[in-house]
Amino acid sequence: MLHFALRMSADTCNPRTVVRTVLHVDMDAFYASIEQRDDASLRGLPVIVGGDRRRGVVLTASYEARPFGVGSAMPMARALRLCPQARVVPPRMRHYAEVSAQLMRILRRFSPTVEPISLDEAFLDASGEERLLGDGRTIGAAFRRAVREELQLAASVGVATSKFVAKVASDAGKPDGLLVVPPGEEAAFLAPLPVGRLYGVGKKTEELLRSAGFRTVAQIAEADPRKLARAVGDRLAEHLAHLARGEDPREVEADRAAVTVGSEETLGEDTADRALLEARILVHADQVAARLRASGWRTRVVVLKVKYANFTLRTRRTTLPEPTVDGTTIAETARALLDRLEISGHKKVRLVGVSAAGLVSEQAPAQQELAFVTEARGDRLGHTLDQITARFGRTAITRGTLLGTDEEDD
Repeated sequence: MLHFALRMSADTCNPRTVVRTVLHVDMDAFYASIEQRDDASLRGLPVIVGGDRRRGVVLTASYEARPFGVGSAMPMARALRLCPQARVVPPRMRHYAEVSAQLMRILRRFSPTVEPISLDEAFLDASGEERLLGDGRTIGAAFRRAVREELQLAASVGVATSKFVAKVASDAGKPDGLLVVPPGEEAAFLAPLPVGRLYGVGKKTEELLRSAGFRTVAQIAEADPRKLARAVGDRLAEHLAHLARGEDPREVEADRAAVTVGSEETLGEDTADRALLEARILVHADQVAARLRASGWRTRVVVLKVKYANFTLRTRRTTLPEPTVDGTTIAETARALLDRLEISGHKKVRLVGVSAAGLVSEQAPAQQELAFVTEARGDRLGHTLDQITARFGRTAITRGTLLGTDEEDD
């Protein structure tokens, strides 16, 4: 999902009167759409992007697969029972990151103030650009047209006065739609929706609200504050009442990094083989480093994720002395974190992954000259590897330490 936000004058007679115009752009089935774009034989067919057919999970499904009930995070085995004719495609996260970088460059044509959230999600604030670009509907249409013409991908756009309402609008306009909620009509637009659509309402909170008689957003907006507070507490009650009226004052934070960039896999067999786990950690560290370079970010925090055979999940993390995009540094850090976990015949590993957090821009001023010097070799090597794989394919070069191992991409 891509979000972008704008501020526009709502009253040309009074230049001091300003109403926010927020656009939420949602890239439709991003990973699956890229696969269908790149492989003509997949177009029009149900496509599932995900891992191993027996033990993997669904990352995303094309719109042709969704009527069968296939959805993200679903076990792959269940997805194939629902839609046995689906074409399963292994994820190419490095490639998706490259397409994401292209999307962000398109966004920056509309404003330099861009807040990336993930590979396919960002906010953009185009305050002061309305005289050149037009109103929210015009800008949304222009963005969708650029994405269609240049990337051959579809985006759904919602336009409103706040991030929350714009997000709901883009969901309502999917797939490949443009929906505008005019100023003053936010509450009416949200009114018929179930309370579960409000930010901060999970399954437990929804049960509490329903038990108290609140089923629609309109009932939250019109609720007696005391009754709502008795159901969910004072703080959350106030938050939900504001959202139900379409009030969301969050500002766009320029150049905010994605929360994390990660790579993980469910192993073919549960294992306590440390050498195998270290080899897989190295593969995923290289993938994370490549995605960071493609997206223009460095990481300060390395996270190791392990899921045991009994599905117990454990994570370990450490903060680096300097931000990095070097795969070797990330791998060595993650392998050291493995020492902090119990791996044995009684504690075999089902899933292993590496992720980068605490992201900062490659151009961030906090990068001191010494950091660039000490990381220069690793950075240059990483970019060189990217160029080689982009030209000749991912099998053109392999780390010596991985020779003789199965380096299947997840």
